[in-house]
Amino acid sequence: MAHNPHAPQGPQEHDPAGSTQMFRAFVDDETRNGPTTTPAAASGGSRLGLILGIAAGVVVLAVVAWVAFR
Repeated sequence: MAHNPHAPQGPQEHDPAGSTQMFRAFVDDETRNGPTTTPAAASGGSRLGLILGIAAGVVVLAVVAWVAFR
């Protein structure tokens, strides 16, 4: 078998850019502390926005109808 002098030698634990270590630290921190927002909290915010949007639409339609039939 031929020897390749350009192939990496020894353990490949060093990441010159450091991105792998930063990603691993992020993933480890996320699994240790849990997610920052729960799915229930995220859906609650969007639900409130939906309710407020519908209420605003009803008010706009009521004002338009009031102006049209005045």
